[in-house]
Amino acid sequence: MTRHELNEVFARTSFLDGANATYLAELYARYETDPGSLDPEWQSFFASLGDETAEILADARGPSWGANKSTFPAPITPRGSLTQKQALDAARDTLGARMLIRAYRTRGHLVAQLDPLELTTRREHPELKPSTYGFTEADYDRPIYIGGAFGLEFATLREVLEILKRTYCGPIGVEYMYISDPEQRAWIQARIEGMDKEVRFTPQGKRAILTKLIEAEGSERFLNVKYTGTKRFGLDGGESMVPALEQIIKRGGQLGVREIVIGMPHRGRLNVLANVMAKPYRAIFNEFRGGSAQPDDVEAPVT
Repeated sequence: MTRHELNEVFARTSFLDGANATYLAELYARYETDPGSLDPEWQSFFASLGDETAEILADARGPSWGANKSTFPAPITPRGSLTQKQALDAARDTLGARMLIRAYRTRGHLVAQLDPLELTTRREHPELKPSTYGFTEADYDRPIYIGGAFGLEFATLREVLEILKRTYCGPIGVEYMYISDPEQRAWIQARIEGMDKEVRFTPQGKRAILTKLIEAEGSERFLNVKYTGTKRFGLDGGESMVPALEQIIKRGGQLGVREIVIGMPHRGRLNVLANVMAKPYRAIFNEFRGGSAQPDDVEAPVT
């Protein structure tokens, strides 16, 4: 079916809508004062109209009874503005950068440095490669509009990758994009992403963490040797929970928390009782030997 002639006319002039009248008038006035500031398509369109320059400028200034405008307002887009191709390339860069950021938020934990001995070879995930989104080495130092991510409006691809790798691919893996509540996701992002959000510990803090890890690991090994085969709710592989809980409790106390209720599964409960709640080991060992969990001088029901 051939296209109707009137439809062709409408397709060519549909942008001449009343809602665009002010913009078109200003654009026309810009053409009369500086034709080179417009794209060739606009130059050709306005050249075909053949209106008087004085009338065009007067129309752009508005009615005589309106606000006093001694001079025509500055053009909306200054000379040297982006061409259509440049604007499209910039939009593609922004879209690619945002897709790369989301990929790291979703997949970055898969390549986190969780193997300090490098017993296994880490493979780069294809979704975390800038080339997947059209970037090359030549694009790494060019400013890109990233729309407020990391608290930045513009950043180079190199800066974006540095923040992403430090946040999601370091010795701590972060996985939270499965959370359906957008406010909860935003809360986590605000605390881990950014130029100044790198996790740092003082030498004393590092020693304190190491001490708790040694205590947790030592407890597990002793129970495994001394009470082999006994149900002991092992924490193997999750020892970092002990210093983490201790820090939460200490920090909570500093912030005014007065009561903490801990609910947890069987896994690691004895380790938490001993190394977080400070339950004496002699009491735990007594229970392993079949002793009472409560002092004999306390008359309390056995549960």
